[in-house]
Parts: sequence; C-alpha cells; structure tokens
Amino acid sequence: MSDAELVLRSTRVITPEGTRAAAVAVSAGTITAVLPYDTEVPAGARLEDVGDHVVLPGLVDTHVHVNDPGRTEWEGFWTATRAAAAGGVTTLVDMPLNSLPPTTTVEHLRIKRDVARDKAHIDVGFWGGALPDNVKDLRPLHDAGVFGFKAFLSPSGVDEFPHLDQERLARSLAEIAGFGGLLIVHAEDPRRLAAAPQHGGPRYADFLASRPRVAEDTAIAALIARARRLDARVHVLHLSSADALPLIRAARADGVRITVETCPHYLTLTAEEVPDGASEFKCCPPIREAANQDLLWEALADGTIDCVVTDHSPSTADLKTDDFATAWGGISGLQLSLSAVWTAARGRGHTLEDVVRWMSARTAALVGLDARKGAIAPGRDADFAVLAPDESFTVDPAGLQHRNRVTAYAGRTLRGVVKSTWLRGERIVADGEFTSPRGALLDRP
Repeated sequence: MSDAELVLRSTRVITPEGTRAAAVAVSAGTITAVLPYDTEVPAGARLEDVGDHVVLPGLVDTHVHVNDPGRTEWEGFWTATRAAAAGGVTTLVDMPLNSLPPTTTVEHLRIKRDVARDKAHIDVGFWGGALPDNVKDLRPLHDAGVFGFKAFLSPSGVDEFPHLDQERLARSLAEIAGFGGLLIVHAEDPRRLAAAPQHGGPRYADFLASRPRVAEDTAIAALIARARRLDARVHVLHLSSADALPLIRAARADGVRITVETCPHYLTLTAEEVPDGASEFKCCPPIREAANQDLLWEALADGTIDCVVTDHSPSTADLKTDDFATAWGGISGLQLSLSAVWTAARGRGHTLEDVVRWMSARTAALVGLDARKGAIAPGRDADFAVLAPDESFTVDPAGLQHRNRVTAYAGRTLRGVVKSTWLRGERIVADGEFTSPRGALLDRP
C-alpha cells in the first residue's frame, strides 16, 4: 500500500470474507488493499484508527423519496442526504415520485439531476417511472442512466403518477424486457383494495383492514405471471405480506427473475403497538401483525427476501392527520435504518454481517453497483460507516436531519451509534458535524 493516502484501521472490519482486525488502505477514493491490522503505515499516509468500533461498507438505500423539486417542503436533496449520511448511508437511489415533475422523461431526469448536483452529501442515482402513457420514454430514460423503472399497480397517491392496469403493465414490461431493464413494482391489487372495508377515522385496525394481505398477494401473483411469460426482470417493493412468500419461492424455483425487498418498519414495528390516530406509522402497504413480522425475518434469513431499504417517504407534518384514511402514507426512516434493523436483528440472533448483506451488498447488486459499492474490498469505493454497535440512544426527533422531523421511532431506544461516515475516503460526517456536499450523481453502469 505504498501509494496509500489514508489507512483506516479497526479491530473489527466487515469484509466479504468475514469480520476481522484490518487496515484498509485508500488511494484516490478507492480501496486499494485490506491488510492485517498491524501492517506498517507508509510515510505520507494519514492513519485513522477507530479502535474497536466496527467499520462496515456504507449502506446503499435503493428506495428513497427525496421529493425534490416540486415538493421540496416535504424533503429535499440537502436534507435527505444529510439524514442518510448521519445514518451511515453513502448511496441512495431516488424514486421518480413525489417530485414535480416526476422522473418520467429524459427532460425531467435532467431537471432532477440539476437540482441534486450541488446538494448531495452522498452519492445519488435515479429511478425512472413507468406510466400508462410513457412507454416511448422508457428506452431513452434507460439510455440516459436511470437504474430501472418504478410502477404502481394501484393508485400512487399523487395524480401525476397514475398506476398501470394489467394491459399497460404488460406493455411496459415487454418494452423494458426488450432492452434488458428492471421494473420495480408497488404491488397491491386495486380491485382487492376497493373491495376491502373503508371506514376511515383514527383506528389503526380499520386502516389495516383497508389494505389486506390479499391485495399484495394477488398483485404479486399477476406480476410473476407477466415476468415468467416475458422472461423479464422484476423487483417487488416494500413487501409486507408474508402470505406472498410461498408464491415468490415457487417463482424463483421455476426460474422467474424476481427479487424482493422489505423495510425496517415492517421488521421492527407491529400493528399491535400502533396507537390509534398515530399516522406517523401509516404506510402502504401497512405495518402488519407480529406473527407476520416473524415470517418476514425467516424469509430474510433464508434469502427469499433479498434486501432491506427504507422507503423513506416524508411529508409536511400537517399531512400526518389523525385520520388514517386521509393522512399521508409514508414513514421517515433514512437516518435510523441501520440502528433500527441492527437492534431487531441482534435480538433475533443475527450478526452485523447479515445486516451488511441485506442493506449494502445486496442493494448494491440490485442496481448493478456491486463493482463499486457494497463491500470493503480492493477496487471498491472507499465508502464506510463507523459504528459503535453496543452503544444505545433514544430517538429524539429534534436530532434528525430530514426536513420534517416526524418519525414512527420517536422515543424508542435503539442500539448502534454511527460515529462517522466516509465517502470515497473522505469523512463527511462525524459526531453530528457535516462537511459541504461531496456526493456524485450516479448513472446505471
């Protein structure tokens, strides 16, 4: 490592081969070597020894709603990427809604990139959107560098991003499969939702009944059938219904190219504990019962669920009314995702290596960034989170970096304190102090 500019040393470094004491050499923002802990530091290199804190690869969150431009009062690139950095996330991929305009044409992508360019504290990529009327725009967006295409099978909640019916899903998926792209899907069946009881009001039990598991299960079954027919690559977003897991396992066994994510809130929060009127817990699909959550954890452990992402979807506080029918549905968890998942994972016997696999390695692979991100290994970007895994803290919304400090985790005690976050060998946050934005805008490889 004679050319190293930085040597980051710890007694616990999580590498693809396991956790070990190591010295990580960095040059020009790239990891050049992972060496024994006591390797001599070359002259001219800066040594950063973090002792017994764990060094893990920066998290890659592939499901974030930044909402900028157009709904920047909900969130923005400056605030979202600060929250991400504070939580050990070094790469995010922004959803094509709820910004105005949505990322559904090349021109709209250009607008979003221009807004993000000088505000990103971490690296940022972009999803495109698949709408009923933009099939002609999908290939140009792919060529312009989006990582894939988001579609809703039920109403999205915003008028400018309508959902796809089955005919238009088939049309869009055929187009995307034709150029080898990826379709990522909010899978709830609108007919099943329409048939469910719709009471409104503050009772969480009523809201849960209005978004039944069968709506997810039916939509996922239809998506699997389309993907099988077209040999298309598809990804199920924010899975909450454990009843869909047998369908997914069977599809994979048949060779269907399907991947699946779930979210920290489905793994750490349960329907039984949601207070009536507490719409900071509202999301779609909803947080379900503890028994359902146990099955999601089993599916993570056996690989049926590939990865964990936040679906960070904030809004202004006034939209979080006490009526679950009309309140905005979205949970803000970007800054807390690592700690929340680690707290629950350790209680179930999982390791930090498991968390890194779910929240960094597999998310990087999902979007084709695994040659650069997702592991501490030579040739990868020098993106790190330094974590004190045994330290705990109580979530105070005032300490959060996202724009509207509403959170379902308020008052919870979590394990795992992020001490510092590094982007391409530069420390971008430590002990609550941030550098100026240094993030890059990423294209699909």
